[in-house]
Amino acid sequence: MIGVAVGTMALIVVLSVFNGLEGFLLNLYRGFDPDLKVVPIEGKTFEPSDSLLYELRNMEGVLALTEVVEENVLVEYRKTRLVLRVKGIEPSFLEASPLADNVVQGKAKLIADDGKPLAIVGRGVQYFLSLSMDDPFNPIQLFFPKNLRPGILSPGDAYTRVALFPAGVFAIEKEFDDNYIILPLDQAARLTNYGNRRTSLEIRLENPSEFSKWQSAIEPKLGSNLKVLNSKQQHDGLLKALKLEKLFVFFTFSFILLLASFNIFFSLSLLAIEKKKDIAMLFAMGAQTNLVRKIFLYEGALIALSGALIGLVLGVAITLIQQHFGIVRMGAEASIIDAYPVKLRASDLVYVTASIIAITLLISFRPSYLATKVDTGREL
Repeated sequence: MIGVAVGTMALIVVLSVFNGLEGFLLNLYRGFDPDLKVVPIEGKTFEPSDSLLYELRNMEGVLALTEVVEENVLVEYRKTRLVLRVKGIEPSFLEASPLADNVVQGKAKLIADDGKPLAIVGRGVQYFLSLSMDDPFNPIQLFFPKNLRPGILSPGDAYTRVALFPAGVFAIEKEFDDNYIILPLDQAARLTNYGNRRTSLEIRLENPSEFSKWQSAIEPKLGSNLKVLNSKQQHDGLLKALKLEKLFVFFTFSFILLLASFNIFFSLSLLAIEKKKDIAMLFAMGAQTNLVRKIFLYEGALIALSGALIGLVLGVAITLIQQHFGIVRMGAEASIIDAYPVKLRASDLVYVTASIIAITLLISFRPSYLATKVDTGREL
């Protein structure tokens, strides 16, 4: 019973850690990603119509919408050169975006007071470029290749160049901090020569928890060449990897529970051998085979399910304590969060209970069958 209880408790806790990690990543990425994102089904860019933009902007529940141009470019600052990713958005979109809340240095603005365009860079980009926020003489220079044609002799005709001064530095997550520069949409479109073509449309909702409702409402308006992604679908590969890992962990711990339950199997098998005379007496008094089989099935179920119930209670208690009080800390001073993220889900409890019931029936069947194979005349 103790072995089953410990295995069940461990399974609940580990599954809750995976749930917490998934929720933590989604909350972390929400500081950079939109609630909904419209992207082309094929190709990298598309040209949104004015009617589509107007319809989406004026939909009930849509807080803000921006056209986006996102591309890899060559970045040069003083003598340092890197290939980074620029993301052009409409400056007004910053008011509805949580990106402004993650600016740790400078200001969250893309247009200066005198009307000049500005950039917001990731903290990792600032580090790699040794970028000074107070340098009025050296802007960040962005380069993007043009569609080259034969006969071009001047190197300056082979690429488009945009120079911007940084206004602020954001810190969200390493993937974004080390790779992204945010700039005004018109500057990104001019740099990449995309014109009216866009890589995506980003939508912020008044109530982000209702994303599925608005996703279903937007999809019919897009036509056959566009699709809309929610926050989970934008990181589909990562979340699928987490779920696959969680599934393997579930099967691994279920196998451990099965091994722990072998103690019950051997105990019931020895009990069936030890109680042969008592079983023979029951048969002599008129007991049916099903009655004897049920006795051993119920005893195996009583042991396994009692242990499972204890494990479930302990697992839920440990998870809730960690979830509300953060007893187990991360330890690293530079960690993004203080305590290990956990989240309890009712579906996990159902799956764990179902697996324990299946294991109980599996390990109790053979001893119950053995108990019915008693020679009544010989034993009496």
